[in-house]
Formats: sequence, C-alpha cells, structure tokens
Amino acid sequence: MNSPLSRRTFLACASAGFLRADEPVIDIHQHTNYAGRSDDELLAHQRKMGVSRTVLLPAGSKYGLAVGAGGNESVVSLARRNPAEFLFFANEVPDIPGARQELEEYLKTGAIGIGEQKFAVACDSPAIHMVAEVAKEFAVPVLLHFQYQTYNTGFERFHTVLERHPRVNFIGHAQTWWGNIDRNHDQSVMYPTTRVTPGGITDRLLSGYENIFGDLSAGSGLNALLRDEDHARDFLSRHQDKLMFGSDCDDHVGEGAVCSGSQCLAAIRRLASSPTVIAKILQRNAVRVLRLET
Repeated sequence: MNSPLSRRTFLACASAGFLRADEPVIDIHQHTNYAGRSDDELLAHQRKMGVSRTVLLPAGSKYGLAVGAGGNESVVSLARRNPAEFLFFANEVPDIPGARQELEEYLKTGAIGIGEQKFAVACDSPAIHMVAEVAKEFAVPVLLHFQYQTYNTGFERFHTVLERHPRVNFIGHAQTWWGNIDRNHDQSVMYPTTRVTPGGITDRLLSGYENIFGDLSAGSGLNALLRDEDHARDFLSRHQDKLMFGSDCDDHVGEGAVCSGSQCLAAIRRLASSPTVIAKILQRNAVRVLRLET
C-alpha cells in the first residue's frame, strides 16, 4: 500500500519540522486488521502518532481492500469499545446484490460516511451512482480509492459524477488521485518522482467543484507532498479548505521511518504556510466535511 521512503527523506521531514504538536488531529483513514494488526496495536499506533480521533474504514463483506482489512462489524465493535477515539464508515462492494441494504444498515447503526470504496468498478458506473444516492439520503461523504486500471477506473470522467451529485461530498485518495496533481502525469506510474506541473485533473477538480476533497493518506499522499516541495507548499495553501489528514499505514510503531502517517504529519506541519492552514488540514476540514461534533 505505501511506497517505501528513504531514511534520508524521513530525517529531512523530522529535522525541518516537528512530529508532534498540541493541536487536535483527526485521522480520516485507518483500518482494522490491517495486514493482521490487532485492535490493541492499532489503538497504540494512533496514540503514538498523537491522533485525537480516528475514522475506521471497513472492507465491506468481501476482498478486504487488498490489505486484509476488517469489515463493517469489526469497525463498529472497535468504535463502541473506544467511542472517544474511533468513528466509522460503512462499506460494501457496490455492484453485488444487497449492497445498498448493507450500506443503509450500517449508516443507521451510526456510520458517518461510506468507504473506502476500493473495488473493480468504473468511477462513473451505476454502482457508484447508487453509492452516491445512498450518501445523499444519509447526508454523508463517500471516500474513493482511485487506481489506474484497477479501482474506480476512468478517473478522467469523475467530474461527471460530481456534477450529477452536487449535494454529495466525495473524498479522493490513492495513487491515481495523487498522481494527477500533475498536468503531465503518466497514468501508468503509481508513485511519480518528477517535479509537478500544476493543473492536473485532481488540481482542477479541487478548484472547480465544491463537493470534492482530498485525503492525504498513504504513500501516495506522502509522495505527493515530498516529490516537489515547492509545489506542495503552494498546493496546501491553495487547497487548504479541501484537504484532510489520513494515515492509512499498517505498521505497528506509529513513528519513525516505517510509519507513513507520522511522516505525513511532519510534512504537513513543515510545508503548510501557517498554523491556521495546519489546523484546517489536521482537524477543521474533517470536522466540517464529516459533520463532527466538537
């Protein structure tokens, strides 16, 4: 899931900024049973990162989101045992029988969103439109994993989904979402390393549509920040009301070079232009988009 980053890159993040801060942090992207990690290990990981509240994204009934992630019942169980620290989404493979009913059941149980939608469908398929309709009914956002020729394909057409469902908030994530901050992005490259030419699909969506937001989690989000730090500073400033922190890392440590979540926190704190921008990305935007009580 996470592109490996060098020890030198990690140390640069740590020395130029700081890994922990007093401001509350909401992590919008974590999983139960991530690559076999236990609930206790996840809880310790989040606390080590300094996260105040964590949103758990279930796998639905099949496939485990390619990382062995737990399903709807697993996130409900952990959130109920630790209600001060965990919230949860509902999820289901969108093109199987009963998908709508599964989503509705867990939204009624208390889910605050739908996702992570990481399944082999087109991003503008009838299945995704069904998910959006359920999201509208329950007034919750939808988080999607965009990965070229694999998950939520046809990213260049996603603007039509935003236009068809203007009252639904969508959150973009993963390799194809973050690669397309670059106008010259080669869609087959999952973790580009070149400097960024502004104006890619993702950049245009964030600028042009009120109902799309960005999840900075995983190696893809971290790579988007570190591949061209001059661009990242401007990008964080321009889209400061549209970006949210997520970790989506499967390590058991919660700090250091093996933890992309803690590295992402460090990068945001170092590259963002002001404490206000940092607070928006680490907490305030999530409060607004997920409709959380403060």
